[in-house]
Amino acid sequence: MGKIEWAMWANEQALAAGLIYLTGGIVGVAGQFRGWEFAAFGIAAGAFVCLLEYPRSKRNKGTSMARTGQYCFTVCVKAFGPLTRNYYVRAFVHAALCVPGGFMLATVLGCVCLGIASLIYLSAAIHGEHWEPILPRTESRAPVAESVKKPPQNPPPRPPMELRRKRMDDLEGAAYINPIAVTANEF
Repeated sequence: MGKIEWAMWANEQALAAGLIYLTGGIVGVAGQFRGWEFAAFGIAAGAFVCLLEYPRSKRNKGTSMARTGQYCFTVCVKAFGPLTRNYYVRAFVHAALCVPGGFMLATVLGCVCLGIASLIYLSAAIHGEHWEPILPRTESRAPVAESVKKPPQNPPPRPPMELRRKRMDDLEGAAYINPIAVTANEF
């Protein structure tokens, strides 16, 4: 069986957790619930997590599909160097950010999801994974051979005119005339 890439799971979980945390924070602030300050922190933490987790990491094997518009976020995340590349740091940051969300009902779900993402990132770090940016590649095409540049000069081989199918109204006239005599097999 293949090796599990924990970081890919953690990235998807953390991005969803950030969106849930952000939404819960908006609900808590808009509803002016008791302890709405925790909800305001949830908005900031959810937005930070979404910005941090939007760029996907390059996979160890196989092709890596970048998210739409991830390049500008990749440059920002890559600028922080080892702080964002190391999954131990991400696991600790996500664990620290999810704690205040546990004090308010509107942000509890985002808190739990972010805690699970933190545990998955810890597993990825233990397995030796780290974040690698997906950068746009310059596709270098192999030079086209001379024979491919020029179209063929001769037409493809065709059967002689008398053997080509004739289009007629009656079926007997449209049938091929078999040049080889057909005889009954006698045993």
